Amino acid sequence: MGRFLRERLCVVWCVCAGVSCCVLSVSEVRGQQELRALREAVVREAGVLGPGWARTKVNMAIFRHSAVDSVGDRQVAGWYDGAGRVCLGERRLGEDRWRVQVTELRGRVTDAHNVISLAFDGAGELHVSWDHHGHPLRYVRVSAGGGLEPGERQVMVGRDEERVTYPEFYRLPDGGLLFFYREGAAGAGNLVLNRYRPSVSGGAGVWERVQSNLIDGEGERNAYWQACVDGGGVIHLSWVWRETPDVVTNHDLCYARSADGGVTWTNSAGVRLLVPMTAAGSEYACRIAQGSELANQTSMSVDGSGRPVIATFWRGAEAGAVPQYRLVYLAESGWRVVQVGERTLNFERRGGGTKRPPISRPLLLLDSAAGSRRAVVLFRDQEWGGGVVAAVTGDYAGGDWEYWGLTGGVGQADPLVDFGVWRERGEVHLLSQLTGQGDGEREESVEPTAVRLLEWRVRWPDSQ
Repeated sequence: MGRFLRERLCVVWCVCAGVSCCVLSVSEVRGQQELRALREAVVREAGVLGPGWARTKVNMAIFRHSAVDSVGDRQVAGWYDGAGRVCLGERRLGEDRWRVQVTELRGRVTDAHNVISLAFDGAGELHVSWDHHGHPLRYVRVSAGGGLEPGERQVMVGRDEERVTYPEFYRLPDGGLLFFYREGAAGAGNLVLNRYRPSVSGGAGVWERVQSNLIDGEGERNAYWQACVDGGGVIHLSWVWRETPDVVTNHDLCYARSADGGVTWTNSAGVRLLVPMTAAGSEYACRIAQGSELANQTSMSVDGSGRPVIATFWRGAEAGAVPQYRLVYLAESGWRVVQVGERTLNFERRGGGTKRPPISRPLLLLDSAAGSRRAVVLFRDQEWGGGVVAAVTGDYAGGDWEYWGLTGGVGQADPLVDFGVWRERGEVHLLSQLTGQGDGEREESVEPTAVRLLEWRVRWPDSQ
């Protein structure tokens, strides 16, 4: 049986306005402490999958879409072991025994961009892409027959596959897949979209190109995006712009949607947008200045009324402001912003490469029941003890938030979940690992740590 973890986490914070937390250690934060109480969460450990590379956060970066996925009662997770080999672990939902395949595939794990992303199609075939930071496409399939041994490396469509970064899969209601990635470099790349169409005769499906240049940086900037697909198959896409490889040039939050698989795109009012979408031709959900510590590559979802909600963080323009977690959501009267919690610890990120701030990117989960505005925001913050915290509300637009501690300290890890299990069962299945991460692609001296799968059932404030 799975092991139940019950822990009350205390939170540390320090008054250190103006300090750059990209170089702030946990021990320095704990130099001055006050305690914040987190609600006690009962978390079920559903098995240790194996040891994982931990000198960078390559196993635990939020732009792994996905790190763990399920179809039916079959669940599969992917990670790099201490030697940089791609490992695939499989179990049946409800069981705790994982069958692990250490593959011959390898990744450059010293760079946290080179993540593994995977997804099941509707027929149960597993699709895996790994090891990209401006590299040629690496993509394999694992048959639905029950094994975990990958097939031969394949192309998808054979064009614009030489400088791939941020591969992300999204499953469509018909069992097909979308595959987003950036072609080009930071500050000057374009967003490419492929679609996998399942075979109607039971054979292998085929990939086709939908957009070769969906969002165009025009050689001057690039988009860092997050996406989701709602129950009706509508694709929701949001992004921030970055003018140069320096994270300080992140600015603004844009939005578009597509109801035909990504061929045509509109704004939130249904007005058709020209493709490729550019800085001048996009809808701006929120204007945010450069130098605001705006996060890139976070998460978004759709509520029970079909309205998009985007989770991110940035620092406001008011004097003494520090970066705050926020939700940007579409209301009847237009786009609105709500803050999640109240942070006090300031930080600054500068330069290119992977940063080492004291907080993670937020991951958003929304209840899809008709009319619901229930929300869960998962994050990691040194102010809250350095573990994964779940902020839960019955109404993201104006309700109170409750804060639940789900893990102990996880180093620099972002929260990662099985979105399929969330959709089908309303359960949080959290892939968890303690990882290091130096600033600007530097490693930290952390030996391989255990990769775990944790289960938690949300307790909504309005149902207790």
